[in-house]
Amino acid sequence: MIEIDGSYLEGGGQILRTAVALSAIKQVPIKVYNIRKGRSEPGLKAQHLTGITAAAQLCGAKVTGAAIGSTELVFEPGKIKFGKFKFDIGTAGAITLVLQTIIPIAAFARSKTSFAISGGTNVSWAPSIEYFQNIFCDCMEKFGLVINSEVEKYGFYPKGGGTVNVEVLPVKSPKALNLSDRGKFFDIKAFSIASEDLKSANVADRQIMGFKKQISANHDAKGFPSYVKTSSAGSFIYAHALYENCKLGASALGEKGKPAESVGDECASELLKEIKSDATVDKHMADQLIPFLGLFGGSFITSEITDHTKTNIWVTEKFINKKFKVEGNKIWI
Repeated sequence: MIEIDGSYLEGGGQILRTAVALSAIKQVPIKVYNIRKGRSEPGLKAQHLTGITAAAQLCGAKVTGAAIGSTELVFEPGKIKFGKFKFDIGTAGAITLVLQTIIPIAAFARSKTSFAISGGTNVSWAPSIEYFQNIFCDCMEKFGLVINSEVEKYGFYPKGGGTVNVEVLPVKSPKALNLSDRGKFFDIKAFSIASEDLKSANVADRQIMGFKKQISANHDAKGFPSYVKTSSAGSFIYAHALYENCKLGASALGEKGKPAESVGDECASELLKEIKSDATVDKHMADQLIPFLGLFGGSFITSEITDHTKTNIWVTEKFINKKFKVEGNKIWI
């Protein structure tokens, strides 16, 4: 059994997500303690519990300590299954964080696996569903992992209520990820989403205006505003710069009292930082790639080696017989 200190470095839920996924893939039991010890509310929250429950169903695992607030978990995996699964976080907890746990497992199933997950699609401290679809899935395809997804309904804080359908085709011929250069620049696109009750205030359109104003001194951008039915009011903007070999992404979440133009400006500023670096992978994608890099090999250059990335390297190395190499902002194995 591999024992993992959940308070290490970044000390968040990512340690648990990576450890559970790799436990199922490598068929080795784990014990994670001090789960989210450094957080204001330590222990498992709804989205973590959903991820663990989902992973357990995917591989017939025996689990001890799977309860809200639990700071210790034992996960003993069985054989990986495939088929159709449905999970409900029950809150506005991030659907994309649940997917971070179960997609690596589904990649090693014998056949196609489908998920219908309910919860938050665009919430704080998590990748948005647009980021997942455009950046994460694009990178996964470079490994040979094909993921199809569709947003059935958007979900904002506090009610959530969003639903996403995801289909994962297992990796048959895995490939190493080699992102040493961006290649030719193509364009920038921004997707602005707001709930229907914010349409009268033109929130989605104004987020695009703020984005274009900030980025126009350097680049042209295409904007796509839209209004959707949701259980809670909210807004979001996601954008990416498309290159021949990669995409760099950025996003910003609307907040009560925060002008829509400022939300767009924030997203553009973040994207410009990524563009001005030499990165082939933005800083938010770098840590998500680490477990797959450990499993399939490869290299990339990111704009910043964050604590999330360092933490995921530490966890992943407990399950593989190789060590990551880091030189400047380049990571390879």
